[in-house]
Amino acid sequence: MKHLTIKLLSAALLALAGWTAADACTNLLVGKNASADGSTIITYAADSHTLFGDLQYLPAADHAPGAMREIIDWDSGKRLGAIPEVAHTYAVVGNMNEHQVTIAESTWGGREELWDTTGNSIIDYGSLMYIALQRSKTAREAIKWMTELVAKYGYASEGESFSIGDPNEIWIMDMIGKGPGATTASPAMPTIPASGSLT
Repeated sequence: MKHLTIKLLSAALLALAGWTAADACTNLLVGKNASADGSTIITYAADSHTLFGDLQYLPAADHAPGAMREIIDWDSGKRLGAIPEVAHTYAVVGNMNEHQVTIAESTWGGREELWDTTGNSIIDYGSLMYIALQRSKTAREAIKWMTELVAKYGYASEGESFSIGDPNEIWIMDMIGKGPGATTASPAMPTIPASGSLT
């Protein structure tokens, strides 16, 4: 009984210590081997009072050669630039596309000296997620798009952990700027049967 009381008290203290850090995003990840029916599951809570009830819908579309996609910062609404659009983009509802590719995020900030403050980078984390969803049929394809886009156009956000999944697998990828004009992304790692990301 004494050990149970100590464990419960410790858990309560840890919960209270983290109470002030409630302005964050939370992802829970469940791999095929941990779910009852072999499904992969990614949950996403954008723990922000300004995002309650926000559900994006981007229809599938065909684009003319030379079409450009405007990049609008997800948090500020500021125009960051434009990039060439691909010939066809997939439909997206919320954080999942028509091929069941899902991308969620959890901001961890990171060292401020690693943020690109030059204004030369034009891909913010929210745009990066939606561009990858519109262009990917698998989680691996989304990771490829995300890393190639920031390598070419720069990463205009602070540190993020991205949870990226499809019906077969789930990956976690961390990303942060590496000083002005450069970006580094950790290698995407397949998740263990169940995982969580909370900042």
